[in-house]
Amino acid sequence: MRKYILLGLAVLLAPPLAAQRDSARAPGDTAEAGRLRQEIERRWNERVQQDLNLSSDQATKLRATQERFGNRRRDVMQQQLVRREALQSQMQPGIAANSDSVRKLMDGIQTGRADMLKIEQDQDREMAGYLTPVQRARYQQMRERFIQRIGEMRMERREGRGLRGQGMGPRRPAVRGGARRRGI
Repeated sequence: MRKYILLGLAVLLAPPLAAQRDSARAPGDTAEAGRLRQEIERRWNERVQQDLNLSSDQATKLRATQERFGNRRRDVMQQQLVRREALQSQMQPGIAANSDSVRKLMDGIQTGRADMLKIEQDQDREMAGYLTPVQRARYQQMRERFIQRIGEMRMERREGRGLRGQGMGPRRPAVRGGARRRGI
């Protein structure tokens, strides 16, 4: 399971990683975090190349696409985060929200969603030039599974369960009815 967690992290982190390696580190970015990102990127690229049965030319083109669109995606995600935080600040209980500011923030959030969709469409269109439809579909499935897993991990963290004691250890397999097997 740990390999899938790392794989999942790679889907979100891999595209902008190459650019981040060459640029200045963000404040608070440690050498350990940089090494982890590089390891995730390496594993993600290996896994994608293996699972999609990519030629070396396809793998090179896909990495370039991931980097280019990952940078755009990261910029939009950062803008969305700022907008959501500003909206949350406006919507505090007991404090009158500024209607004009709320409207502008909501419009910006909608624009950000449209931007993300456009990025996905543009990336898929570019990948269509060197991946087969089956490879593109498998890539999207891998990415969706990763995003879903990251969402689960975030929810667990919010609920106070952390990452299984921060060790990110394997999940116990669930049995029908949601009960956990004993002794596994």
